Amino acid sequence: MRTRLSPDDEIRVIIETNVTLLHRLPWHLWYFFEDYRNAEVALSSQNYEHPLILPRSPTGKVKILAIFGNSNGIDVNKDQSLLKGLESAQTKFLVEPTRRELNEQLWNQDWDILFFAGHSSSQPDGSTGQIYLNQTESLTIPQLKNALQASISRNLKLAIFNSCDGIGLARNLADLHIPQIIVMREGVPDLVAQEFLKHFLFAFAGGKSFYLAVREARERLQGLENNFPCASWLPVVCQNQTVVPVTWQELRGSFNNSRRQYSLWNVLLSTAIVAASVLGLRYLGVFQTTELQIFDQMLRLRSPEEQDANLVVVEVTENDIQTRSQEPRRGSKSISDISLAKLLNKLQQYQPRIIGVDIYRDSTDPVEQSNSFDLTTELSQDNVVAVCKGKDSKHDPHGIKPPSGVPQDRQGFTDAIADPDGIIRRQILMMAQEPSSFCATPYSLSLQLAARFLFDYKGIEHKFSEDSDYVQFGSTVFKRLKPGRSGGYQQQVDLGGIQILANYRAADFQKVSLEDVLSDAITPDLIKDKVVLIGVTANSNSDAWTTPYSTMQQPYQEVAGVFIQAQMVSQILNAVLEQRTILWVFPFWGDILWICGWSLTGSLIYWRIHLLLAQASALIGTVIILYAVCTVLLLIIGVWVPFIPSAFAIVTSSVIMIVLKQSHSYSTS
Repeated sequence: MRTRLSPDDEIRVIIETNVTLLHRLPWHLWYFFEDYRNAEVALSSQNYEHPLILPRSPTGKVKILAIFGNSNGIDVNKDQSLLKGLESAQTKFLVEPTRRELNEQLWNQDWDILFFAGHSSSQPDGSTGQIYLNQTESLTIPQLKNALQASISRNLKLAIFNSCDGIGLARNLADLHIPQIIVMREGVPDLVAQEFLKHFLFAFAGGKSFYLAVREARERLQGLENNFPCASWLPVVCQNQTVVPVTWQELRGSFNNSRRQYSLWNVLLSTAIVAASVLGLRYLGVFQTTELQIFDQMLRLRSPEEQDANLVVVEVTENDIQTRSQEPRRGSKSISDISLAKLLNKLQQYQPRIIGVDIYRDSTDPVEQSNSFDLTTELSQDNVVAVCKGKDSKHDPHGIKPPSGVPQDRQGFTDAIADPDGIIRRQILMMAQEPSSFCATPYSLSLQLAARFLFDYKGIEHKFSEDSDYVQFGSTVFKRLKPGRSGGYQQQVDLGGIQILANYRAADFQKVSLEDVLSDAITPDLIKDKVVLIGVTANSNSDAWTTPYSTMQQPYQEVAGVFIQAQMVSQILNAVLEQRTILWVFPFWGDILWICGWSLTGSLIYWRIHLLLAQASALIGTVIILYAVCTVLLLIIGVWVPFIPSAFAIVTSSVIMIVLKQSHSYSTS
């Protein structure tokens, strides 16, 4: 101890034991305390916990409940005078109260200090102590347990029993986890008790720390030892080790400025450090994969939705391909031009609003014709939109041409950009094509189909911002994800063009096969006035992708590209016609404020809550609340806010507060 501690340090030496004999030893006679004048000894039970204390508004006064019990043979008037003389205290005096009166005061009022003067005693083994309230009633601490616990929870910080033989009282009060107790370890004469109280109150209320005030008051009793041997041995402190000793200023509510500023500085410091670190890690893409996975998980919590009544998908199945395997066609994974022409001709008879052909027909290949059906003729209809593919420097250096004879205003690209984990979470509405690309249209197939349907069906026109920042239909605006970094996308992601988050519909689409249409196995109402999408869904087709809903199955189930296009068309239509939620993200500064706010929450948890179990419960509860808030915001309002960085900030802020608290406690212990 001497190699670690300085004689100038204020030191608390705490004897932690449940052995009563050790409680009665005069520990202050240890020569250590002669050399270390700012040290004082205290006793502690081996069973201690931090009391659960409710916040209380400061009053500027120390609230004292002073109980004067049976005073036969002793004079308590001096004690009353000393307490009345405290200008910064508000004292309630109970003179020889009944048990009921004392119980009511403890339950109904908030107290900082509980004071007792009168007769008391303890069992020889120190297990139980009792106080004598009046001429007929005595009371043990366990008989006041509920009332005392209620008072402790409302900030009762100190109990002073200026009465005889208080070791049993101290042990019983320690079981209730009261912060500090002062008792007399043996019988105490009137004058000794009065002198101790006078000197303690003068030093403590004068600004000295609790322990130094006790030591000064105890040592002053040495002057009485000619008449009262060992008087300075009598006062003893019992300390709850989870609580920092209180000061008179704190009891008044005017907290020590340096401590308050230090605590607030801890909160602000941990918040700033964690928020900056989390934002830096997020900028580097550390959280991106997990953020995207949580985004998928939240989307899957959406309740099942109804089918989109405005859209139907015509599938070219594996059976359709094999049935027509004898026809001349463009490879083994698609159908012939003749079959596609027949299909378009048949669909036109059912009067669809618009038809999207999500099947490539590169014009460099010869077009098969029959006596009755010509694909070029069918594709020339005003309500048919054909597809092409933009240039891809990695996989396709030129792109795929649209069919010949289809003007650019009826072309739409089908390019899709998968995230690094292979999942399609974004929809491209528009993008500028490179000059060397075979595909020249700046509009996606989904935008072309939705725009034509809305104009033909509702007369709703669309427009674009001059800086290509959004696409607007009437009052519905689709704002793009900002290039570079946006929301959970921070690294290795192309956000060029006008891209939005894909808000997948939690429902399947109406679908029929090519064979169903050609064999007249469908009713006209299924097609009339709808958007019809034609695409290959055969297993042999390589146009298959994963979506957030694909991750519900292992291994991941891929979805045919035509259904991805159907989701994208449906998203636009239902946002415009039904006000279905459009997904969006906070601007960069919004993410910063959001993460900083939750980082501050994590710091405050450990600043305001002291019980370890309560801290852990609050931490877990806060993360659960955060997840619920993020989910509600995504599914109801449509905003995708950072969950993983925020949860990380909460936990990390709490850990840093623990470290700072322990460091501060070590330096002041």
